[in-house]
Amino acid sequence: MAKINAIITGVGGYVPDYVLSNEELSRMVDTNDEWITTRVGIKERRILTEEGLGTSYMARKAAKQLLQKTGVDPDSIDALIVTSTTPDYKFPSTASIVLGKLGLKNAFAFDFEAACCGFLYSLDIAASMIQSGRYKRIILIGADKMSSIVDYTDRATCVLFGDGAAAVLIEGTEDEDVGLQNSFLRTDGKGLPFLHMKAGGSVCPPSRFTVDHKLHFLYQEGRTVFRYAVTDMSNDVKEVMKRNGLTADDVDWIIPHQANLRIEEAVAKRVGVAPEKLLVNIQRYGNTSAATIPLTMWDYENKLKRGDKLILTAFGAGFVHGASYYRWAYDGAKAATK
Repeated sequence: MAKINAIITGVGGYVPDYVLSNEELSRMVDTNDEWITTRVGIKERRILTEEGLGTSYMARKAAKQLLQKTGVDPDSIDALIVTSTTPDYKFPSTASIVLGKLGLKNAFAFDFEAACCGFLYSLDIAASMIQSGRYKRIILIGADKMSSIVDYTDRATCVLFGDGAAAVLIEGTEDEDVGLQNSFLRTDGKGLPFLHMKAGGSVCPPSRFTVDHKLHFLYQEGRTVFRYAVTDMSNDVKEVMKRNGLTADDVDWIIPHQANLRIEEAVAKRVGVAPEKLLVNIQRYGNTSAATIPLTMWDYENKLKRGDKLILTAFGAGFVHGASYYRWAYDGAKAATK
């Protein structure tokens, strides 16, 4: 029996209409466009403002576009995975809500959480499911409504995050020259003090105290996270390149987690890849957590050609981090016009 490889055969995306610019943020907290741009490279971010809408809404919009672009029969989908830090509810899963709204009749669904590294981790899981031969088509969605956990009086964090979602269709192929080639994924478990949400879990359940003291918002020690992110992502990219015999010249594109433009540029410099090979959209969307890598694929789909050598890398709370070597499987320019 021929070896089955896992490939992405389509990308769909969604960002809310409302644009929160640096200028508007400067009227909310003590900051300005120059300060934000020079430190993190963000000009604007999209915010889901409609009351009663959460992560599942954006995930469904992205998946619906994906199905329309690819023309795939929804009844042929075997599984749906949503990776997110901001699920609609503690339970049921956001994936189950998305599945119901899409009307997928023959699929099962589950959530996966690994913060900003969620898409990278869950891509490996979905690929393994395809490679097992038990599943033919999987929809993987990275989606986050980060505005729901951001304190807009905290200038250190509110400038960083935005809302968005992107979905990819993963299928099998016997072509070994395309698809997910290799991954190097790690968790070091040292990150709790530096990046977390203090309340809302079983250690510190919601109460009047936790609400009054703003313990349901994201907390981050920026300098520490920055340092770990640059070091770990750089080392991970070097390792996955080494394992696959790649030089910096061999790499066509790096798609990093969009957390901070200075982090992304530092990683490219450390691994010796030319800055023009770095695909970034943080200036328009900010950090959308689990959605950043697939949103970047969606944005740059028309640049990607069959056989392109991509390095994906991410870093998130935990700390979780890693890198994957992926070879693009179709002509993105043709697909982007559908």
